[in-house]
Amino acid sequence: MSRSQTLRHNTINQFIDCINNHIIAFPLPSISILADMFNVSRTTIRAILNYLLEIGVLANQDNQYQLIRKPTEKDKINVIFEKRVVQDEKFEQYFYSLINSHKLLPGDQFSEIELAKKANVSPIVVREFLLRFLHYGLINNYQKGKWQLIVFDQDYAEKLYEFRSILEIFALRSFMAQPDHHINWTKAKELLQSHKSLQQNINNDYTLFSSLDREFHQLILSSRDNPFFVQSFDLISVIFHFHYQWDNSDLKERNSVAVSEHIAVLAAILQKNETKAIAALCKHLNTAKTSMHESISRALMIKNR
Repeated sequence: MSRSQTLRHNTINQFIDCINNHIIAFPLPSISILADMFNVSRTTIRAILNYLLEIGVLANQDNQYQLIRKPTEKDKINVIFEKRVVQDEKFEQYFYSLINSHKLLPGDQFSEIELAKKANVSPIVVREFLLRFLHYGLINNYQKGKWQLIVFDQDYAEKLYEFRSILEIFALRSFMAQPDHHINWTKAKELLQSHKSLQQNINNDYTLFSSLDREFHQLILSSRDNPFFVQSFDLISVIFHFHYQWDNSDLKERNSVAVSEHIAVLAAILQKNETKAIAALCKHLNTAKTSMHESISRALMIKNR
């Protein structure tokens, strides 16, 4: 199958998803507007509209495209998208990479269609992923299919810190209560060595800390085997780890400190010293909170200049 045909088929499926999720209003906007929405050529849009006309989903009435019937999964063209679980994982990685690479910044606006097209996933995947963060005030659905990454204030950071502390300290106590033969103790040893290796090369490899940070906190939370813990961590990770990272002025120093704090926590864990481990974790969480406060303050100063 040619690349242009694959693009056309992908866009047809995305168009159908957008209809079923009421992202597109009727009568349809102009071909030029649709081409911009889906980031394709007007020729591709015409081909899609012709297909939907042929199968009876749309009708052209007085030069306006109206919806005649709701499309079904059978109206889609096969070979387009990967399995849903693969799409979910692909988009999650893509979204986090946008934030981590500073291509999506606090205050930026974006659309479901645009992200779905660039990640090559269904708009439904994008919408359901974004809805996970909506209730926490991480993003704002300001218009149908349109979103904005929220700029946080100091009060938001403080409340999130309280939630994170309760969650991770509780999880750490559960971690310490695991039997000696549990695989998590081996993972902790391996993670400690990974941190020490990064610490030795921190001047050159400090940007590699993000993945290690995720492993560290996921390991602590994994002790409960609780899906709500994992979902909460996703939210916290986006806000604490990625949100303030757009300001890189002190990234090397910040990551260097974090690596040292992780090592202190892991060392105490492996010593089976719960009191020391919790104290080290509290120090690390407080450092993260301070970093976020400072970032918010710098952002406000820049905004008010």
